[in-house]
Amino acid sequence: MYRIGVLGAGTWGIALARMLAVTGCDVTVWSAVESELEILSEKHIHPNLKNCVIPESIEFTNSLEKACRDKDIILFAVASVYVRSTAKRAAGFISDGQIIVDVAKGIEADTLLTMSQVIEEEVRADNKHNHVKVVVLSGPTHAEEVALDLPTTIVSACEDADSAGFVQDVFMNTCMRVYTNSDKIGVELCGALKNIIAIAAGISDGLGYGDNAKAAIITRGIAEMSRLGNAMGGSYQTFAGLAGLGDLIVTATSKHSRNNRAGYLIGSGLSPQKAVEKVGMVVEGINALHAAVALASRYDIEMPIVFAVDAVVNKNASALETVNQLMTREKKNEYQ
Repeated sequence: MYRIGVLGAGTWGIALARMLAVTGCDVTVWSAVESELEILSEKHIHPNLKNCVIPESIEFTNSLEKACRDKDIILFAVASVYVRSTAKRAAGFISDGQIIVDVAKGIEADTLLTMSQVIEEEVRADNKHNHVKVVVLSGPTHAEEVALDLPTTIVSACEDADSAGFVQDVFMNTCMRVYTNSDKIGVELCGALKNIIAIAAGISDGLGYGDNAKAAIITRGIAEMSRLGNAMGGSYQTFAGLAGLGDLIVTATSKHSRNNRAGYLIGSGLSPQKAVEKVGMVVEGINALHAAVALASRYDIEMPIVFAVDAVVNKNASALETVNQLMTREKKNEYQ
């Protein structure tokens, strides 16, 4: 029986905690929100996961020490903006050699570090945790479907093949098929950037455009993502795989997608702030915009869709006028 500590009680953390508990793991879930813990432990439901019954075997706690001590895996499932502060608080309870799995998707705005890099920086700050391994778990995996045991595939990414393989063994079951990948930077960039492209697809829907426009956004979006990823050391194959194209398709088209929903509301006329409020949960694509624009500038990569979303979300640009500007850009070869 594997012992798993899950940090974060949002939909993704709970969906994975439930799956792991059902497959026989000893699961402890930590949250800093007392009201959240009360609902989960007393009613065994999550308000944003319909028809999902949470096993009574899962222990819920507000103690980071209890969630981190003596665990085979510590799973970081907090929102990207809380990854650093959570890692800093948890570091004292994490043993050297610990395997940490990160499922948060984003890039830190100030440092432009990926979430695994943020975790490593905080946990290794005392120079006593140099053997900690951080594995990234990412792919086309809406929590709403994982929580109902619907078939799902995902990628376990780490430069250390043994660690990636161990996570593959722990998470793989009849409902979730796990593939390994050594391209951690590529997988993480996919997870962060696809949310921005999904916002663009939602804006397109909100403006009343059709399937042609959405297909173009997805296709040209993956081209932008892979150009930046390759410049940063990622593999083109990763962006054409589950963590890239696979996750982008589901995030840009699914009814479960917060990013797509936020984009739709913006395209329909709501302000970005009102759109996020109406979605009612974290919209990671908006959080990732600053870093994506900064990285594109740093590596001199053309990313017109990303910059267009940034203009609409952060610079009060008209969505309709921004689409016109995208459509009338100078002529290009498709592979430029």
